[in-house]
Amino acid sequence: MAESQMTESQKLGLIAGNGRFPFLVLEAARAQGYHVVVAAIKEETSPEIENNGAASVHWLSLGELSKLIDAFKGAGVSRAIMAGQVKHKQIFSSIRPDWRMAKLLLSLAKRNTDSLLGAVARVLADEGIVLESSTSLLEPLLAKPGVLTRRHPTEQETKNIAYGRGVARGLAQHDIGQTVVIAENACVAVEAMEGTDATIERAGQIMRSLHGGGSMLERDLTVVKIAKPNQDMRFDVPVIGVKTIDVMRAAGATCLALDAGKCLLLDGGKIVEAADAAGIAIVADAQL
Repeated sequence: MAESQMTESQKLGLIAGNGRFPFLVLEAARAQGYHVVVAAIKEETSPEIENNGAASVHWLSLGELSKLIDAFKGAGVSRAIMAGQVKHKQIFSSIRPDWRMAKLLLSLAKRNTDSLLGAVARVLADEGIVLESSTSLLEPLLAKPGVLTRRHPTEQETKNIAYGRGVARGLAQHDIGQTVVIAENACVAVEAMEGTDATIERAGQIMRSLHGGGSMLERDLTVVKIAKPNQDMRFDVPVIGVKTIDVMRAAGATCLALDAGKCLLLDGGKIVEAADAAGIAIVADAQL
């Protein structure tokens, strides 16, 4: 069908960040017959997005909100999905706002990602472009409740999870981060702008340093990654990939706790296979 003959319901905008997430959304959307118009972020998106069957790809920099709106409206897009991370530090360091983004930034009471992305979503809605749940096409990849791996958490890991969830939920209310790393009910590292994998790596470095001086803490680490209270599934959804399992193994982390139904397993069953091979337990809690 020619593009001019397509209805708006057959068109889908994709605001693509980094990683595999946008590629999964693009693949799922195409499989369901959508004509996908991609807005790719120069500072984040892989150039390979050009070679994955999108109807068109429009490259723009962080802060070029008017260009994003023009690209979607010009293509007749009225529905869009935001998929893929935009590093928090990129948002507040690399951004060169156009007039529309500058106006939006000046209106923010808080300079955090929830406030910024929520404001962007409102601007898009005002222009007739509705931002939908980023996982709406990927429901099978959301973590199911229960223990996902062959190994169950140990008694100490279970205690770490309970403690870590309390700490993480308190921090998430302030949009500080979604990940904490725990050892024997002690918080070793908290995610800020660096991202989950960097937080785990830092925790591993801290524990190696502590044990070099004869720490009383067990070396094994538990990683707790949660959704925010009232998580907006349109953006900043928690994601885990095989790379995270590799980072955990290198850091000495033996257990990963997630929120069921809120965390996306980007590599599907391969994540569980990698965790089983590394002796890492993964558990998803349905109590949000």
